[in-house]
Amino acid sequence: MKLRLAALLVFVASLLSGCGYNQIQRNDEAVSAAWSEVLNQYKRRADLIPNLVAIVQGYAAHEKEVLTKVTAARASVAGIKATPELIDDPAAFAKFQQAQAELGSALARLLVVAENYPQLKADANFRDLQAQVEGTENRIAVARKRYIEAVQAYNTTVRVFPNNLTAMLFGYKPKANFTAEDEKAIAAPPTIRFDAAPATK
Repeated sequence: MKLRLAALLVFVASLLSGCGYNQIQRNDEAVSAAWSEVLNQYKRRADLIPNLVAIVQGYAAHEKEVLTKVTAARASVAGIKATPELIDDPAAFAKFQQAQAELGSALARLLVVAENYPQLKADANFRDLQAQVEGTENRIAVARKRYIEAVQAYNTTVRVFPNNLTAMLFGYKPKANFTAEDEKAIAAPPTIRFDAAPATK
């Protein structure tokens, strides 16, 4: 009896392997790992913003509109629950993606404002935060690129025959991905360093 059970288990395992089950599992794990890294980098960026806003406010308090937009964009991102299930919901993923894009845009505008304030640009804390933001933007670009590649591999696996039958049987569906427009942006992350001579007011 035990021998038959063992033989049956081996047979089932070979069927699952032949139908792509194991590959789907590997690719699914790769997507989860890549997504976690994207979230880590986005969180790193969000964590830098309060200190950056505080420093800019100290030198350019009347730039209220720009400061308010950055704070509001950060709050909007914080309001979205970035759970692992988010990548299985295209609508929620698109909302998350839009919120992150708005935060990135608001942050870029905030840093452009600094160019008009030589004393702000000379502040050591600001320069340190500026360098950290730039490094984080680059890390975000790399993390998103890896996520795109992982999702592409996963989605291909669950769509090709006979893996698609296995995916259908176990409920694996294609995952949401960043848009082609975002992929172009990844190739050229925004430059936010201001090493040039101070601008005159």
